[in-house]
Amino acid sequence: MTTLTTDTLVIDIPGRGDGYGLDLSLAPGQVWGILGPNGAGKSTLMHTLAGLRAPRSGRIRLDGQALWALSRRQVAQQLGLLFQDHHDGFPATVLETALIGRHPFLSPWQSETADDLLRARAALASLGLEALEPRLVSTLSGGERQRVALATLLTQDPAIWLVDEPTNHLDLHHQVEVMALLAERARRGRTVVMCLHDLNLAARWCDHLLLLYPNGDACWGEAGQMLVPEALERLYGQALQTLDMDGVPVFMPKA
Repeated sequence: MTTLTTDTLVIDIPGRGDGYGLDLSLAPGQVWGILGPNGAGKSTLMHTLAGLRAPRSGRIRLDGQALWALSRRQVAQQLGLLFQDHHDGFPATVLETALIGRHPFLSPWQSETADDLLRARAALASLGLEALEPRLVSTLSGGERQRVALATLLTQDPAIWLVDEPTNHLDLHHQVEVMALLAERARRGRTVVMCLHDLNLAARWCDHLLLLYPNGDACWGEAGQMLVPEALERLYGQALQTLDMDGVPVFMPKA
């Protein structure tokens, strides 16, 4: 049961003072949503949790071990990160890109196995991309590239999923498809942590929320405790109207 925990973690945002220390325990089966306005540090937190950026202070533990004491290979075998933006490092097909998810489990110079190929193709099929296997990623639309990135993470299938804006560039149907896929991963015992701009997606799909305020303040807990108008209006600097749809709150900005 792999866990990701932080001890008084302060992310490093240039030009901003020390924020509130984060004491988080991200457990298997949970779906965490990170909410906050632009510049609050959502992506910075994601990169810090993944070990790609040093915190200003505090510690991160992956399955009880200090994150910085682990090799990148060890980290990648347990933790996967979906970036907000994608850049093509070299020409690759959709299938070749999905297979990158298996690299943490291969020894140097080892080729992908038949099982790796099956995993990649199953991941692509789960996101409706099987017909695009031979296409170069550089020829795809933004939404298709986003789904390929998610298929790569699904091929990796780590214990902990860090996904930064998973619905970027996606139409309504594919937004629901992707959120359902992430929820299904949690039901299988994975930990899912996602940055979201859409408050209503967070209300619908997340069971825990972390609210990051622009001044460095933060609060977190079960979604039902966090989804209160006072906290959300302060978070976004926007008056909100709350509706109820089948027991799930829906938030609309007031004019």
